[in-house]
Amino acid sequence: MTAAPGPVPLTLVTGPEALLRDRAVAAAVAAVRVADPEAEVHDLSAVGLEPGRVTGLASPSLFGGTAVIVVRDVADAAEAITDELKTVLADPGDDDVVLVLVHPGGVKGKSLLDAARAAGAVVVDCKLVKWESDKVAFVQAEFKAAGRRVAPAAAVALVDALGSDLRELANACAQLVADTEGTVDRAVVERYHAGRIEVTGFKVADAAVEGRYEEALRLLRHALATGSDPVPVNAAFAMGLRTLAKVGGASRTARPDDVARDLGLAPFQVKKARGQLAGWSPDGVAAAIVAVARADEQIKGGGTDPVYALERAVTDIVAARSLG
Repeated sequence: MTAAPGPVPLTLVTGPEALLRDRAVAAAVAAVRVADPEAEVHDLSAVGLEPGRVTGLASPSLFGGTAVIVVRDVADAAEAITDELKTVLADPGDDDVVLVLVHPGGVKGKSLLDAARAAGAVVVDCKLVKWESDKVAFVQAEFKAAGRRVAPAAAVALVDALGSDLRELANACAQLVADTEGTVDRAVVERYHAGRIEVTGFKVADAAVEGRYEEALRLLRHALATGSDPVPVNAAFAMGLRTLAKVGGASRTARPDDVARDLGLAPFQVKKARGQLAGWSPDGVAAAIVAVARADEQIKGGGTDPVYALERAVTDIVAARSLG
């Protein structure tokens, strides 16, 4: 997610990830200031905006210079403001005016988005960083941008600790870059974020898939006791086993990056699955997937005790591994 290089007259920043929206706006403003360090920036919210304000700012100035007009929250703009922005888009007037519209995504205010695209806006799409693999990739990119290296296990640990909030995750990366030297490994992350690394369904799934029965049950009970919902825990079982099946069916000699690209996985997922495949047979993986599907049905209303269904799933997964 990057804005176009150099200043552009019209940028549309759209999508639900707030941190990425803020960074896109900052990048658009920075590009203008490279060309004109004295550029004047007007950062506005469309909510409660006085009619005529944008038109006035977009009008030619007697003093010259570039004006950057950032209008946030355009999805919630009053009809009069939306109409005014459309008018400005249709006739921007002054070449020294740069307009940046910020929208959180969705269908609300779609007519303004369509008008911005029709006017030739550079669109910066700030998609939600939702999946664990995407967050791990985000952490790795943060360290790479800072000229530092983070070990894959450390990136996963940081996501485990802070992954529910991308801004907090970015701040943690910046803190580790500032406070440490060399490669950031898992021990460093655990030292800085002791107590924040929670038991997740993925840890339970890893223990079960690797045949660590007693540890899997202990982690499962701790996860449930600290508020984890049974449905996503079982989903983690299913995801781990599907990854195992996909990687198990791929060439063992192919590079992890190539396998990851072909299967739609992250390279670290391929490497981890290859390490977990020892002891598994295709029949065993199939039996474990059936067990998890059965647990899913019981958790979602087919049974009376979701906790028992999960514990049974752990037992069945470990038993299926022995079929190899």
